[in-house]
Amino acid sequence: MNLKKAAVLLALVALIVAFFVFDLNQYFSLDAIKAQQQNLNAQVTANPLLAGGLFFLAYVAVTALSLPGAALMTLAGGALFGLGWGLLLVSFASSLGATLAMLISRFLLRDWVQKRFGRRLKPLNEGIEREGAFYLFALRLVPAFPFFMINLAMGLTAIKARTFWWVSQLGMLPGTFVYVNAGRELSQLESLGGILSPGVIGAFVLLGVFPLIARKILDQIKARRVYRGWNKPKHFDRNMVVIGAGSGGLVSAYIAAAVKAEVSLIEKHAMGGDCLNTGCVPSKALIRSARLAAEVKRAAALGYTNASATVDFARVMERVQRVITDIEPHDSPERYRELGVDVIQGAARITSPWSVEVAGQTLTTRNIIIAAGGRPVMPPIPGLDQVPAYTSDTLWGLREQPARLLVLGGGPIGCELAQAFQRLGTQVIQVEQGERLLANEDEDASELVSLALRSEGVDLRLRHKAERFQQGEQGALLQARQLDSDELVTIEFDAVLVAVGRKANTQGYGAEELGLKLRDDGTLDTNEYLATRFPNIYAVGDVTGPYQFTHAAAHQAWYAAVNALFGSFKRFKVDYRVLPHVTFTEPEVARVGLSENEANEHGIEFEVTRYGIDDLDRAIADETAEGYVKVLTQPGKDRILGVTIVGAHAGELIAEYVLAMKHNLGLNKVLGTVHSYPTLAEANKYAAGEWKRAHAPQGLLGWVQRWHRWRLK
Repeated sequence: MNLKKAAVLLALVALIVAFFVFDLNQYFSLDAIKAQQQNLNAQVTANPLLAGGLFFLAYVAVTALSLPGAALMTLAGGALFGLGWGLLLVSFASSLGATLAMLISRFLLRDWVQKRFGRRLKPLNEGIEREGAFYLFALRLVPAFPFFMINLAMGLTAIKARTFWWVSQLGMLPGTFVYVNAGRELSQLESLGGILSPGVIGAFVLLGVFPLIARKILDQIKARRVYRGWNKPKHFDRNMVVIGAGSGGLVSAYIAAAVKAEVSLIEKHAMGGDCLNTGCVPSKALIRSARLAAEVKRAAALGYTNASATVDFARVMERVQRVITDIEPHDSPERYRELGVDVIQGAARITSPWSVEVAGQTLTTRNIIIAAGGRPVMPPIPGLDQVPAYTSDTLWGLREQPARLLVLGGGPIGCELAQAFQRLGTQVIQVEQGERLLANEDEDASELVSLALRSEGVDLRLRHKAERFQQGEQGALLQARQLDSDELVTIEFDAVLVAVGRKANTQGYGAEELGLKLRDDGTLDTNEYLATRFPNIYAVGDVTGPYQFTHAAAHQAWYAAVNALFGSFKRFKVDYRVLPHVTFTEPEVARVGLSENEANEHGIEFEVTRYGIDDLDRAIADETAEGYVKVLTQPGKDRILGVTIVGAHAGELIAEYVLAMKHNLGLNKVLGTVHSYPTLAEANKYAAGEWKRAHAPQGLLGWVQRWHRWRLK
């Protein structure tokens, strides 16, 4: 705590202590005010301006310091100044004092609270910033909620001071009127409870509900404005139309069919989307073949003296296609038709908020879910169109192995495919403009991946910016600038894999004509319910982000489908709190929750517990003794904030921590779970054990040690 905060805190404590030490609260009782009423009335009559000013300042001080007595002072305001002047004084004094109390709470506590709980409070802060006036207004209208608690609580949020002031001014007015009016009959009152009868409280509750009802009405008004100019059909063919049959679209359609809704799923290419046809499935099939090549090279470590294998690149790529074919039935039109989904092959076009054209027919629908996916980015580098260039979408048609493959990009896709091709016998040159690979992970994770790639022969060029491609006598050439030395270097290659990111598919199906808003990163803008500017049109997956994972699209699909079909009853905000991801290099990199970098960027306090997998029995037996389990926890507690695992099968090992974080299980629960021996999963338990050892109660253990020694006598 800085000196300013310390000084303010000491001043507040001194004032509050003085209030009770000097027994000032004796003047804030109903009997005391009634006993002094005649004397106070005389002073108001003698000097009304001075009396009014002193009363105003005293009221502001009581509310700003959150002292007891505000209700009685409101009564006194009515008794001394009448309904008109009393209401005016109390209304402005109470809102000013409440605003000061809120600002004091914000000054002293908000930074600490946000630093400690900022990640969990982020949705609340966003909600308060967007709709805080409505919620605050509802609370102010119900005197059953202690106003001083509302003041302090709002100080911890991001609500603007001016919004807090004017909402408080209006929201507290009805309750203030009741109390000031009751103060005019002060001599007749026996207790504060007599002011608010059950009927009056019920009326206030109804008033409190009014802003929420008003919000619903405003939503309807906004919706009507959005739909202005569009003709809504009187009847609908479908409850839902889903555009795109990737992960997000398949799950959306599946959920709709499961709850017996009429749903059509439209796909213009192949069912399964990028994941099945050009992404997750083919890349993992290629990685599996490449892993065998790497294992053969390490055969001596397992006791083999003469192990060899020849890579048949064409057969490897044919196997990749076979794997796709074997998995295709899971996502086939036949399977989804059996589930009750109307599957349509063709290019969809949204013609209105309630209609979609496809294959020469127009479908009317209550809801639309856009799951159009994304595609690889082709950067505008001069000459790129003059050399053999591939992306993760087009790579799988290769049957002739390139001798030298340039991989442009150091993200997960670039790293996975660079390692796979290097293991299959291609000389890989990987070019990354940044300082390290896997920039979204912690430095220690990216360093282990870099070491692995270099040890296998990948020519890793960090801090190199691609400037120009051209054809040379011995093949294609890249002119790249070494950013540290500003030197221009030439890199020869036979083919280039461009893996510098992906962008959303937002054109070609009517999104532009409907005026659907795009974010700065080019994705469709959706709210926390995954709805676009039209409340009945939703978007999931890569087309809206923010995560480009197959399981993230499936996760979003549940929220979008349920909100679309049942949103008139209950809507659900999409929850990204526990969303894992994996980079399938060797070693694998898996993470859920915060990394160290993210925690530091957000100012979140944390402790780090680390267990080295090189010490794990099963990893030693498997010749995979590298990597670590790193757990971030709340200081002094076992609550898990984030986990990074680097090592063999990290993607499988992370699941235990995903479950723990999802259900608020701490490291003590992980430590208390029996893990089979010898397994890699024991690494999770040993990491929890490291945390427990660091937090052992040393004082208590000292007494236990003395007791054991005494028992030896």
